[in-house]
Amino acid sequence: MQLDISNKSLPVYEALASQVRLSVIQHLTTRSMNIRELAEATKLSSAIMTMHIKKLEKAGIIRTEMIPGKAGIQKLCILNVDRIEINFPLKQASFSNFHEIELSVGHYTDFVVEPTCGLATLEKIVGEFDEPRYFLDPERVNAKILWFSKGYIEYKVPNFLLSSHNPKELEVSFEISSEAPFTNENWPSDISFYLNNVSLGTWTSPGDFGDSLGKFTPDWWPRVVNQYGILKCLRITSNGTFMDGIRLSDVTIDDVKIREKQWSFRIAVHDDAENVGGVTIFGSGFGNYNQDINFRLFYTKESQSEESLQKA
Repeated sequence: MQLDISNKSLPVYEALASQVRLSVIQHLTTRSMNIRELAEATKLSSAIMTMHIKKLEKAGIIRTEMIPGKAGIQKLCILNVDRIEINFPLKQASFSNFHEIELSVGHYTDFVVEPTCGLATLEKIVGEFDEPRYFLDPERVNAKILWFSKGYIEYKVPNFLLSSHNPKELEVSFEISSEAPFTNENWPSDISFYLNNVSLGTWTSPGDFGDSLGKFTPDWWPRVVNQYGILKCLRITSNGTFMDGIRLSDVTIDDVKIREKQWSFRIAVHDDAENVGGVTIFGSGFGNYNQDINFRLFYTKESQSEESLQKA
């Protein structure tokens, strides 16, 4: 389960803010139990336990099923999640000036992919599943989701930096996950990132998520395949490269030829990685975050006196 800092996630936070309900979750990690059994385990009445169960069920933490019992129909309580992740808003760089560009998922300029693979627009699948040739289909420029098990996808990114601008940090944000047959929340994948052919480091995606519908995923999208990813923020600074604040490598903004007129940004899954679990990239209209691949180059401006000295 993925949460954010919004009212949409509030029922989960409220459900967890109770010692009784935390105890219920602990009991359900061992086995599924009915309301009477949970009431006895927590020394509460069945009526009070029913109220607690309703809160947990509303939050999606547990689900219930009506099954036959010795004394008639009973409500069986089943733990519905094994992990909760909270996504905080992306921390902004401390520099006020930046150039920003958002690249659509389908606007790649090079690729080598292996099945399972595919891509789709907001309206339809492009071509067929597991056929790499369709990554060259003219319709691919409209793709808002793509996936592959091994290989890479590469984007060319325009650079609007001026000579009077001093680059300080490059921030790249995107929604991403592994690529498993159908879905699998425990499907680790080592995903590597490159800028201008410089290796930035590798992040391990925990899985390919389909336990709930993506917030923006179209209604026609098959329910049995990936629904959403994790919003990640890759930041290249003067002190190194970080993923969500965790150091990936010692590569700095000065190491990646940041003043080139265009950059190449590559996302790869290598066949010799420890976890070859593929990658899915979600764009606007798919997943839980309505964005494509977003680039922000933060910079400072030279003062007029500095510019004059340089010209002199």
